[in-house]
Amino acid sequence: MTSTDAPPRLTRLTFHGPLSEARATRIVARAAEALTAADRPTVLDLGCGWGELTLRLLDAAPAATAVGVDLNEEDLERGRDLARARGLADRVEFAAESATDTARGPADVVLCLGSAHTLRPADAAPPHTADALRALRRLVRPGGRVVLGEGFWERTPTAAELAALWPDARAEEHLLLGDLTDAAVAAGFRPMWVETANAEEWEEFESAYLADVEVWLAANAGHPRAAEARERADRHRATWLRGYRGLLGIAYLTLVPVD
Repeated sequence: MTSTDAPPRLTRLTFHGPLSEARATRIVARAAEALTAADRPTVLDLGCGWGELTLRLLDAAPAATAVGVDLNEEDLERGRDLARARGLADRVEFAAESATDTARGPADVVLCLGSAHTLRPADAAPPHTADALRALRRLVRPGGRVVLGEGFWERTPTAAELAALWPDARAEEHLLLGDLTDAAVAAGFRPMWVETANAEEWEEFESAYLADVEVWLAANAGHPRAAEARERADRHRATWLRGYRGLLGIAYLTLVPVD
C-alpha cells in the first residue's frame, strides 16, 4: 500500500498505549523476575496487538516462550515481523483468536494491557474489572506476575464530562484508582507495583496515534478517502482534548497472585 492509497496505521507508535520507554523498561524488569525463577517460563499476552512488551520480556528472559492472542490480523502480522527481525520468531506465537474464555495458560507472566474488557462475560454489566481480574487470577501460575494496564477515573465524571466522551459513556465503566487496586486484592492478588501514565506519556501516545493520518491528510486532501479519515481524526482529537484528557487515567499494576 502506498502513501496515497490510504492513511498509514500507527507506524509511529512503539506501544499501543501511553507508555514511555523508561516505564516499559521497569515493568519488564519486574515481570521478568517471575520468568527467571521458573523452570519453563511462559508469557501469555491477552489482546497483544503487536506484542512489543512480550518481545522485550523474551529478550530479558532467554529461556522463555510466549503466546499473544488478538483479533486484529494486521497487528499480529506486525508482531510476527518484529519477532523475525529480532530473532525471536521461534519463541513466540501470535494467534488470531479471542481472549474471552481463552484456553491458553496458565503462564508465569500474563500481560493484559488495555484489554481487560475482552475477559468479561458477554452479559456482564460494567465495570468489568472484577470479572477480568478473576480471569487473570486463573491464568497466572503461583509465583508469577500479572501486568494489568487498565483505565481508571481520575475523579468521578460529571454528566457534562461524560457527554464529551464516546457514545453512551457511563461513570460505571471505570473505577477510581484506589477501587481498582482494591479489586485486584479482592481477586487474589497483592499489588507489587502501582503506577500511572503521566501527562507526557498521554501526549506522546495521542499525538503519535494521529500523526500518520494527519501527515497523510495534509498531502492528500482531495483523496476519495480523505473526508472519512479527516472526520475520524478530528473526532478522536476532540474526544481526547475536550473529553478524557485529565479525566481518564491509565494504571499499570504489577500483581502477584496470593498462594
